[in-house]
This record gives sequence, C-alpha cells and structure tokens, in this order.
Amino acid sequence: MALASAAVATPAPSWRATNRVGERVGMTFSVATRSRPRAAARRSVAAAASSFEVPAEYVALAADLVDAAARITVKHFRTPLEIDDKNDASPVTIADKGAEAAMRALVRERFPTHAIFGEEEGIELGEGGSQEWTWVFDPIDGTKSFITGKPLWGTLVALLHDGEPVLGVLDQPVLKERWVGVKGQPSTLNGEAISTRGCKSLGDAYMYSTTPYMFEGDNLTPYKEVAKHVKVPMFGCDCYAYGLLAAGHCDLVIEADLKPYDYMALVPIIKGAGGVFTDWKGRELRWEGSQEALAAGKFQGEVIAAGDAETHAAAIKRMEMALGVYFVKPEK
Repeated sequence: MALASAAVATPAPSWRATNRVGERVGMTFSVATRSRPRAAARRSVAAAASSFEVPAEYVALAADLVDAAARITVKHFRTPLEIDDKNDASPVTIADKGAEAAMRALVRERFPTHAIFGEEEGIELGEGGSQEWTWVFDPIDGTKSFITGKPLWGTLVALLHDGEPVLGVLDQPVLKERWVGVKGQPSTLNGEAISTRGCKSLGDAYMYSTTPYMFEGDNLTPYKEVAKHVKVPMFGCDCYAYGLLAAGHCDLVIEADLKPYDYMALVPIIKGAGGVFTDWKGRELRWEGSQEALAAGKFQGEVIAAGDAETHAAAIKRMEMALGVYFVKPEK
C-alpha cells in the first residue's frame, strides 16, 4: 500500500527488517533527531531515580493491541462508512467498535486480572474486581479525521498502575508511525529514540490544539491568553500533535474537554522524550478509574504538554493571569 505523505517533512525513510517490541513488525522508520543534551540529561536522571519497571510482557501486549486495532481500522479507512452519533454527539463507526472489541479480547485472554477502560464500552474490572493495572483504550482518537480521510488520527493504548500512566502507545497505521513511552525509559518513534526541543520563549512557541471549539466557558479566556502570546497557534491534529511534540517538531499542546482515554497514553510518551505534561494547574495526570467518577466529571479534562519546563511554566502563568487566580503549585 502506498503511504500517504506525512504532515512534517522528514529525511527519506530507510526500511529494515526488525522484530523489536515497540517497532512496527517487519520494518522500522529511521528518523533524524538533533542532539539535545538537556532533554537527554532529564531522561537519564528520571530513569536512574526510578526503581519501577513495567514488565516486558505488558509492553509486548501494548504492541499487539495496536496491531490488532490496525487490522480493523486500516481496512475501513477512506471507505464508505455508516456513522452513528453517541450521546455527546461525537461520531462513532464500525471501525471504532471493532477495534476496541479486539483489544479487549486480547487483554482478557492474556491478563484477566487487569481492568479495561475504553471509549466505546466503558469500564470493565479485572477478575476479582482488580484494577491495580488498568488498560485505557481509544481505538480511533480523531474519529472526525478518520471519517473525512485525514490520516492524523491514531490508536491510543495506555497502561495505568494504581492510577499512574506508566506505558503508552500512539499508533498511526496509515503513515506507519508508532510512538512508545515506558516509564523510566526514553520514548521512541518506530524504535528510534526521540526528544522534545527547547524553546527560547513562549513567544517563539508553535502550539497545537485539536479545535477552537473545545474551549468555551471558563476554558476560553485562559486559552486565548496563551494563544495570543505564542508565535503560531494551530489546530487540527488530534493525538498526532502530541507525537509531533515528542519528536521535537512543535513546542506546546493545550486542550480542554478531554476524557482520560484521550490523553493517558500520551503522558509516558511526552515525559520519556523530555517534555512536561500536566493539567492546567500543573498537577500530574492520574486517573483511579471508576464509572462513577467519569459520570460525575471527576477527572482532569484540561491538559497542557510542553517540550520543556520553562515553556510549560510560562504558559501556565499566562493562564493564571487571565483568570486572576494563581494555582497552588504541586508539592515536590
């Protein structure tokens, strides 16, 4: 199948056979990266400070999950589809439902004590009511992009340990790009280590959000304050924007009106690339996982990801100034 053109210009791809976890089976995509000692140093310190390790079999399952989803989503991409509207008016297709069902079946088969939370079918506890380990799925993040033929949607798979996202995969099967983040390890794009880039100032930042319509009510003023101080505010990438940030192609992503399945997989990817990813108050992103909390809106729905700590802090400061409220900084 011919590949669609990537949104960002990159050197010519070099394909070689591989079977390493985290790479697309049978091929890898060589990506040129610039040396960024500061980001590399942050990753080394984080890795050294963490004694926690994600079991290798869980990382392998994450790769198998997005492969299973891709077998379903790709065959439906750019084909006539029946589109249903969910209760929140967002669209859903047979590809969304089929991909999530396939992923759930794999988790149940291999690790039946693990809990599952997916966009289409909700929360399912593991055997015995366990949820120490919880898989979080969004089979097609960017369904509107999917149904209109734009290949900037992605499949998101996260693994939470006691509410903390410790493993994340962003897979774009049409462009054949896969980002993997594992706590304590450098993030990768098709098996090659990646890193975010530093930004001289907020005024030099290229910023993404999915759509301006996600900002309304109390969320609109803080967004507009940041947007008018960055170099270029842009829209339209869904989860793909976070992949661009992790690979050093943009500087800031600010979004609102999200659910945990929209961003949990992206947290380890951004952090493992040397970036910062929190809610709008600077708090770490976590989700303990219950249907009641989700229904009551008790989750972090406004998020900000930045390539470096200085840009992150400058953006949050602008939000605080817009609201006239200065958030309590998290304890170290």
